[in-house]
Amino acid sequence: MNRRMIEEILFKCMMLVSLLIVLGSLGLIFLTVFTNGLPALNLAMLTQTPKGGYYLGKEGGILNAIVGSLCLAGGATLIAFLVGFPIAIYLHFYAKRKRIAEIVRLVMDVLWGIPSIVYGAFAFILMLWLGVRASLLGGILALAFLELPILTRGIDEAFTMVPTALTEASYGLGATKIETAVKVVIRQTAPVILTAILLAFGRGIGDAASVLFTAGFTDRLPDSLFRPAASLPLAVFFQLATPFPAVQQRAYASALVLTGLILFISILSRALANKMKKHIIR
Repeated sequence: MNRRMIEEILFKCMMLVSLLIVLGSLGLIFLTVFTNGLPALNLAMLTQTPKGGYYLGKEGGILNAIVGSLCLAGGATLIAFLVGFPIAIYLHFYAKRKRIAEIVRLVMDVLWGIPSIVYGAFAFILMLWLGVRASLLGGILALAFLELPILTRGIDEAFTMVPTALTEASYGLGATKIETAVKVVIRQTAPVILTAILLAFGRGIGDAASVLFTAGFTDRLPDSLFRPAASLPLAVFFQLATPFPAVQQRAYASALVLTGLILFISILSRALANKMKKHIIR
């Protein structure tokens, strides 16, 4: 065998090993959560809020954490999208050759890499300055800061995938930049935009550090933006911190619910993305 064939075989082996490591790690996580959490998972746990003594092993469920996580991540994703989407449009259509576009993209990349605990600390200081206590609103704002760079850069990269000839044809027909963005580019990149939204939502619903001091925790269902709200990651943390084996097993059940929720959203988004692909010009 010559050198090129040896290099190709070597790189194929490296790629195969990397694939097996990733799949093995994912399978091990699923197996651990499934085997430890399934025995404790029941209908009452999904449909009830914690009762008195729940963290001592008595009756109740995690409905408050499920609803709270959906409210926190959903509200944060909506805010991040409403702010990030116009930024992405500006970067791609109005400032793509200006220095400001490079600066904004660099800032977003830096913000993407900042640990979530820093966002939580920043939002907590902001809440103290505004006189806002730990609440659903505080958690939403903290997660919105966390998700903003993910959404903005994801949508910005999606816009770069659109063929230049397509946008130039739109301009040639007399369309403005904003008309081209809304009627042409968004239709072309809808599946990728949906993926970016999912990525941001998944980051928000699975994060604990940024909502620990901003959203707080409560056994009640969220009924106001100005009251504390529970979340599944914190429910897992608090249940694992107890010395009672039964409650610790419920923590794995909560983790199983969170994993299943993210898996369901991923499958749903993939189905919607495949449906949207029929509008794409190839």
